[in-house]
Amino acid sequence: MLGLNKQDTTLLIIVAILTLFAPFILNPFPSDSGLAQFNAGYPDLMQRFVIFGIFAIGFNLLFGLTGYLSFGHAAFLGIGSYSVVWMYKLLDYNVIWGLPLAIVTSGIFALLIGFVSLRRSGIYFSILTLAFAQMSFNLAYSVLTPITNGETGLQVYTNDPQVMLGANEATSPHLFGIVMNDSAKLSVGAWEFTFNNGYYFCAVILMLVFYLSIRIFRSPFGLMLRAIKSNNTRMSFTGLNPKPYALAVFVISGMYAGLAGGLMASMDPLAGAERMQWTASGEVVLMTILGGTGTLIGPVLGAGFIKYFENIFSKINDNVLHGWFSFLPDGLEDFVVFIIHPFIGKGWHLTLGILFMLVVIFLPGGLVEGGQRIRQLIAGKKDKAETATTEPAE
Repeated sequence: MLGLNKQDTTLLIIVAILTLFAPFILNPFPSDSGLAQFNAGYPDLMQRFVIFGIFAIGFNLLFGLTGYLSFGHAAFLGIGSYSVVWMYKLLDYNVIWGLPLAIVTSGIFALLIGFVSLRRSGIYFSILTLAFAQMSFNLAYSVLTPITNGETGLQVYTNDPQVMLGANEATSPHLFGIVMNDSAKLSVGAWEFTFNNGYYFCAVILMLVFYLSIRIFRSPFGLMLRAIKSNNTRMSFTGLNPKPYALAVFVISGMYAGLAGGLMASMDPLAGAERMQWTASGEVVLMTILGGTGTLIGPVLGAGFIKYFENIFSKINDNVLHGWFSFLPDGLEDFVVFIIHPFIGKGWHLTLGILFMLVVIFLPGGLVEGGQRIRQLIAGKKDKAETATTEPAE
């Protein structure tokens, strides 16, 4: 199917089901229950799951296949956002014009940065990409203010040309009249599900780029990238030059990041220099490692995991905790809240850090390895049960 083997087709179908039915899957608790705090089925968070999933998929093509660790991919994320907002300012709010520009512009910048950075490998490559990202951040923040609007951020104003803006056209990001921020709600008993146009637009793009990543993984080009990661020097001795392959995947990875940045501006018509900071580059590294470096679905899982903790656990405060443990005696309730307090709210990074440490120590292959172990454990128990039932009695 679609040029994929049975295993990859199954994986693509699983991703499609998870993304299409996310409003149901991410809202397991009734809206009026105390556990509704853990629901993640609202548009802003679902969009972040998908957008950063695209970002991580592209980064995994570079890091997972070649082993080149880039700390500068946030530069392409910011370039993609600026490109889309400029299209809003010059043409209109239709996202169809800005996204191709975001991909092309980020690809050109990736070509220039990669051409210089790939002259070195290992930690030197990582430092070079970090330097380029910080240069891009500082240029956007303080030097290129006529283009980026500096620390205020680039946004659309009423006096912008918008030469294609029609009289009755929407004044927010849309796709040929389908407004990204519009949502439909469905109430089923105590549950409420939200279906957002912007989320499904991003979800369709996620499935397309995920399919493309599968084809890259299984192609002869992907095999060459694995050879670079396995032994770059030995590959050179065979007469093959690894640099064009590494540069090609660096550009493709940068285009993925630019697309993700463009989608961020498609959901919120604003682009700021903070999207180019080194912390954003480090975040995608964590997503990829946490999910499973070099795996297909791992980066998507890692992106969802980190964004879930960032948005859900950071909103839990002492009042929420007191509501949960109000059934306890007053002294015990205060003690439990005191113990949990450092791990929620502003301290959610501590919880994420502990979980990341546990994953790295006990699951070097990330969340994907954890899923594989669980599947093997279940299969092993099933085999033992079948063996026990088929063995003849003595």
